[in-house]
Amino acid sequence: MPALRVILLWHQHQPFYKDLVTGEYRLPWTRLHALKDYYGMVKLLDEFPNVHQNFNLVPSLMVQIQDYVAGTAQDPFLSVASKPATDLSVEERRFALQYLFQANPQNLIGRYPRYRELWERFREHGDHPERAERYFQPHDFTDLQVLSQVAWFDEFFLAEKDVAALVAKGRNFSLDDQKFVIARERELLAKVLPAHAEAAKKGSIELSATPFYHPILPLVCDTSAGAVSSPGLPLPQNRYRHPEDAREQLIRGLDLHEKVFGLRPKGVWPSEGSVSEEVLAIAHSVGIRWMATDEGVLGRSTGVFFARDGNGRLPGSQAEKLYNIHRYENGSAAMHLIFRDHTISDLIGFVYSGMPPADAARHLIGNIKEAAKPVLAKGRDAVVSIILDGENAWEYYPKSGREFLRRFYDGLQREPGLEAVTVSEAIARHKDFGKMSSLVPGSWISANFNVWIGAPEDNRAWDYLHHAREFYAQNAANATEKQRTLALEEILIAEGSDWNWWYGPEHHSANDRDFDELYRKHLSNVYQALGAVPPDSLAQPITGAEVRPSFVPQTAYIHPRITGDKVRYFEWMGAAVYTADQRAGAMHGKQFLLDSVYAGIDSTHVYGRLDFTGNVPEEDFDLVVNLESWASGEPRPRRALRIEASVNKRQLHSWKIDDGSGNLVASSTQSHDHVTLALLRNFEFKAPLAWLLATPSAVPAAERKSAVVAVAATSKLRLRFSLWQNRLPVDSLPLEGWIELQVVSEGELIFGA
Repeated sequence: MPALRVILLWHQHQPFYKDLVTGEYRLPWTRLHALKDYYGMVKLLDEFPNVHQNFNLVPSLMVQIQDYVAGTAQDPFLSVASKPATDLSVEERRFALQYLFQANPQNLIGRYPRYRELWERFREHGDHPERAERYFQPHDFTDLQVLSQVAWFDEFFLAEKDVAALVAKGRNFSLDDQKFVIARERELLAKVLPAHAEAAKKGSIELSATPFYHPILPLVCDTSAGAVSSPGLPLPQNRYRHPEDAREQLIRGLDLHEKVFGLRPKGVWPSEGSVSEEVLAIAHSVGIRWMATDEGVLGRSTGVFFARDGNGRLPGSQAEKLYNIHRYENGSAAMHLIFRDHTISDLIGFVYSGMPPADAARHLIGNIKEAAKPVLAKGRDAVVSIILDGENAWEYYPKSGREFLRRFYDGLQREPGLEAVTVSEAIARHKDFGKMSSLVPGSWISANFNVWIGAPEDNRAWDYLHHAREFYAQNAANATEKQRTLALEEILIAEGSDWNWWYGPEHHSANDRDFDELYRKHLSNVYQALGAVPPDSLAQPITGAEVRPSFVPQTAYIHPRITGDKVRYFEWMGAAVYTADQRAGAMHGKQFLLDSVYAGIDSTHVYGRLDFTGNVPEEDFDLVVNLESWASGEPRPRRALRIEASVNKRQLHSWKIDDGSGNLVASSTQSHDHVTLALLRNFEFKAPLAWLLATPSAVPAAERKSAVVAVAATSKLRLRFSLWQNRLPVDSLPLEGWIELQVVSEGELIFGA
């Protein structure tokens, strides 16, 4: 009887936040995520001995955890959280207000009533630390200091008797309570790496590695790879080509794993699933036996676009290709490759958090079984690979998703014919490997590298890295061993993927400036380590150094949940992005309230997201979204919709949708299953494509006929956003013209077919 094997691989990663020269951590996320997720994800498997899994620990994450455990980490966020509230300076109080509320509003802040009370008080004053600081007394700060730390404690840690007693207290925490929390943090962090080592030694998990500082290996080997994946992509002025660095990053990662865990990894999840033939050859040469990436890379390498039906299922031949282990051989290089099921992986990351845990677990197991059916029906073993971030998703689940995971793992354990295995176990049991002799370079995002190269900010960052690397090559011989070691370490850190993740138009966060400054600091340290003065260019921000590209077209279907919380940036990957040029206004003194727009479609809906410049404006306002559908060759739009949302006291008060002529289509006073609007930190909406007479060609005819109106071929949608105050337009995106979306199948979006 053929077997259905499920590979679950959790990728645990944080950027390298430490400045090696000052020793200070620029951001606290390594510590906070290590408190919240890493230990519990592994410890949970003690309850399910037959569920084997894979954990990919990034080496630069591991050394940061070790730094905290040793007590040598200089973390200003921890220092502010530790200091008696009465001793905080004005600057420290404002620092606390700026950073200690950076957590999921619903599941972290909202779980603790006092924490939410303080957060809402902060929001009442515009999220401005300077404005809000006077409304917080010392006892408020003590409560904030305690709860902002406890909110990140893992569920296992929260169940400990003394921690549970502290949580039950709720408010009015003492200095002793504060000291207890801070001391307990270090104790809890000390459990993380040993828990992984213990689980690996008893065989319940397999540990895999990533190149040490999480670089995009194909681009470190050769930035020209960016244009191989995306022909015509603008590249940096200077070609960066250092395969020797790629090899060094891999070897260091393997060495650290062996030192910490006593086991040398057999496999690698390369940073962001980024692979190329050159990378596979290097990985083979250093003893790596398997690597993992995304189904998009498999599709582009084999000329197959994985087109799912309305239920997310692949046809038989495509399922046989994806749900297999492939053997790549090219010259002397050989590698086993597994390819993640993008759809199922994203269900865990983005969808199931909004479902009851029991329903989500049943749906997931049912999806896995249905996906593998065409393969099993032919008498062949099926391997379904589910690979995703093992930390960020759980912020969106109640209580870190533990009920969902327990129900899912219990289902895996009980399901006949289903095996939850490590990658090495799957390879050892597999018989009929797919064969590959070539590979198109790509990552898990759209099977290309466009997130990290191509945009002006990205390319500028690569050029600065190139200059620092060349300076090192020319001057290292004249430096001391200590200077050379520090300078090279800073270069390897700067090769990490996380810096360019935040450059360009795709991703933005409250910490954009922190990432930019830290990246430039790492490069500056290269010159300083070698006794030179850094170039003046590194004193200027890369972010905003050039006007961000005004428009990036949609590259894949999107399926975002509409929450208005501005934190689900993964769900908007593939959307069209229009970014304001806030220096190009025709009038001096123009108000820039709108920063960027994200828009996209899937087979049934159109989605839009509007990000503000800074916080949601304090004065009441109206948001208007104009939408039009156009058919090829027609002189006027086929249909228009106008969404108007009224915002009162920074909350969505009411909304309505009309046909552009004043005829009402929907409103907030009516019940609609397929329309959602939300405003919290940003504004988001979704509306049915059928209302615009627009349905992509990939939608089955039966589904089109079910629309309220007859649907004809619509080639594009146009959108425009504007903000009004006192019945006057104050700001709009775009200032001129429209954002255009092509109404096509997902395959046409990705491949341009």
